This record gives sequence, structure tokens and C-alpha cells, in this order.
Amino acid sequence: MSFDYDLAIVGAGVGGHGAALHAVKCGLKTVIIEAGDMGGTCVNRGCIPSKALLAASGRVREFRDDLHLAAMGIQVSGVGFDRQAIADHASNLVDKIRGDLTNSLKRVGADTIRGWGKVAGPQKVTISTESGEKTITARNIILSTGSVPFVPPGIEIDGKTVFTSDDALKLEFIPDWVAIVGSGYIGLEFSDIYSALGSEITMIEALDVLMPGFDPEIAKIADRVLIKPRDIETYQGTLAKKVTPGTPVVIELADAKTKEVVEVLEVDACLVATGRIPATKNIGLESVGIETDRRGFIAVNDKMQVLLDGEPVPNLWAIGDATGKMMLAHAASAQGVIAVENMCEREKTIDYRSIPAAAFTHPEIAYVGFTEPAARELGEKEGFEVAAVKTYFKGNSKALAEKETDGLAKVIYRPDTGELLGVHIIGLHASDLIQEAANAIAERQSVQNLAFKVHTHPTLSEVLDEAFKRAEVSA
Repeated sequence: MSFDYDLAIVGAGVGGHGAALHAVKCGLKTVIIEAGDMGGTCVNRGCIPSKALLAASGRVREFRDDLHLAAMGIQVSGVGFDRQAIADHASNLVDKIRGDLTNSLKRVGADTIRGWGKVAGPQKVTISTESGEKTITARNIILSTGSVPFVPPGIEIDGKTVFTSDDALKLEFIPDWVAIVGSGYIGLEFSDIYSALGSEITMIEALDVLMPGFDPEIAKIADRVLIKPRDIETYQGTLAKKVTPGTPVVIELADAKTKEVVEVLEVDACLVATGRIPATKNIGLESVGIETDRRGFIAVNDKMQVLLDGEPVPNLWAIGDATGKMMLAHAASAQGVIAVENMCEREKTIDYRSIPAAAFTHPEIAYVGFTEPAARELGEKEGFEVAAVKTYFKGNSKALAEKETDGLAKVIYRPDTGELLGVHIIGLHASDLIQEAANAIAERQSVQNLAFKVHTHPTLSEVLDEAFKRAEVSA
């Protein structure tokens, strides 16, 4: 049977884009189908604009820290900022990255169709475009449809006074008092942005601990350096049971266990940062008998094949947020490459343990592999001991030179084999430092081997070097 394409990709986010580039490199005739903005969430409403806002607001925070600057002999006064110019910095960066992404697809010869793509049966996709509906055939189909912000019941969004990160990234105004619902990395990053620009913040977390996704020791330090010194009050074990837009925004706070209202807040704005859900509705899954789980995720194996009753569906693949494995742009891109490799009959599986993540706060937080509690749970299950060592930025020459000594690196490993199980860092440039650990975990390296790697002096990388050496001694 002849097909219009070797590969059709539904969704042109970072995952779909990475899959398309790799597919063309592998000699596959490829088309990518996108109904919205090229680049998906990451480029348009996530990673890229948020980092621009964090960079600008971080400069404001730095230049206003008189004590820190004075300690290095620097005097700065009258620091101000232009809100619109900061917002424009983010939107201009989005335009550039989106253009680069689009041009890279053209350059390698991948076709692009603008419209809503749906699976219409085995190896068939229909696309609703402005000029009508068309159908194409493809030997393989990748679903890369991404995700959208999750809004809990009882919260009304108006996009102005009550909004998700999609609208917050436009930075249309800086509220005097903003409530942030959720203390994950999205909530943390926006608390960093808003507090640097002068907002008072109330952070509301439904679970009993703040930053529940982080290793407990990292979360403890993050609370000390990212929350307590700033104009941020926190609620834990508390639901934002009802949020009503307006001037002011009215928030009914309830006990997370009893669901009884315990307090009512009136604030200027409310950011809902309660995670994301897959965008898997109306993409034609029923045409091939596929049902998502109750949360909307598509079941896949580690080759990225879509599963039906636990068995792979021929020629159908899914990657990125739609799978719910790791809702990170670089994870989606890696999944796309794995899917293409397997459809080219070069068997590969994805290694989620070695995929790092980061929060780009000031200071940054980054991690890869298991948290200590998760590692100990695995050890109990598989019958091995777990150990952890810590080193602190306050003993690092480069951190001392920068006068940025808040933070630590935590290394989790097996004392019997020395295998590196997880690394967690909070501190200056943590997002860059974590990559060494991610590569080591990908190769299942031991702390004994890592302890003999040479690190440049004086650099922040020596924080990890010291940790590996401490682990090697005790392994």
C-alpha cells in the first residue's frame, strides 16, 4: 500500500518538532499538523516566555538587593522597570523562537499543514482547515497534542483577574496582592517573578507540605530562601474552594480534609497554578478503539507505541504531555526521537530516570532520578540499602566569589554498588549543573567512577565533585 507520507505528526510542539526533524534525518517523508501556534505550550505559553520574565525580574531583584551589592563594593540606586518592556521582551522572544522552529521544518523539507488533525482510522488523518476538510494517509502517526492548564472545580477563570499561566505570561499588569493556587514549579516561578516586581503574594497549597514534588530536604531549603524572606504568606492543607473574579477577587479557603470554609480572602488577582491536563479530546481516538484513562492520558509503552488493552496498536504512537509520563518539553522531544527510532526498526526505549527537571527560580532548583523517599521505597522492594550525602554552596569558591551561597547538592546512591540513583540541587545555576548528573544516571555510573572525574576550578560544578567524593568514601 502506498501512503501520502511515511509519518504524520499531530501537534507541532517541542515534541512534535523534535520528532519531525529526526524523522526527516532518517529519510521519512514527514508532515506535521498544527491547529494553533507553532511551538505549542513550551514556546508560546510555557518554558520560553516564563524564562524571559524570570530573567528580567531576576535582574530587578538583584539590582535592588543593596546589601548584596554593597558586599561586593557596588552601589546602585533608583532601580526601576518598565512592565510593558518586560512583557515585550517575553513576547519578542516567543516570536523569534516560533519563527526559528517554523523555518527549521521548512529547511529540512518537512511539510506543515495548519488545521485540526484527527485520527480517522488506521494510518489515516483528517484535517479541518480554513478551506475545508482534507484526508491524508501515513504509514505511521504520532499524536503530540500537548496539554492545557487544569482548573479545579469552583474556580472561575476570566483571564483578567483570575487566570492561568497562559494569561499570566502576558504580564498585562502587576497586582499589588496576588494569590497563587498551587506550589509546584509553575507557582514557584511566578512567585519569584511577582515578588521581584513588588507584589504581595499568598500561596495556597492543598497538600500538607509546600512544594510536594521536590525532595523534602530541597523543599525545606526552598522554603527558607524562596518563601520566608519574601513578601509571601502560605497556606498548606488548604483548598481554594471557590474563586470569584472581580475587583476584588474573592477566594473561599477551605480545610482540605473537611472541605469546610475557614477563611475568605479578597485579593487583586489570582493565578491558578494547579498543574496541567492532556489535550486529548476530539483527536479521533475512538476511530481506532482507543480510550484514555480517567485523567485523559493516552497509554503508551516505553517505545512510545499507543496501547490498547496492554498491546501496541500498529503504526500509532503518542508522545509528550498527552502520555502523562513526564510533562516536560525536553521529555517530549526525547520521546519523539524514540518513537521515530522504533518505527525505523531500531529498537530503543526511553529512560525516564535520567531525564532532569528544573525550576528557574532565584536560586534555581533542579533534580534528576529518585527523591530520597522514592529511592528508599525502591530499595525496600528490591532489597538494597540507600545512602545520601550533601554538599553546600557556602563552601564553594565560585559561589563565595558571587556571594550566592544559599543552596546544596544532594546525591542519593546505593552503597553496595555505588550506583547513582538521584541528584537534587538548589542553588546558583542548578539547572545547568544537573546535566552532569543526568548523563551519569543515563549511563548508570557509580559514585566511585564519578569521584575521579576532574572538574574545573573554581566553578560551581565542584559542588557535585565534592558530593561524589564524599559518596565514594562511604560507598
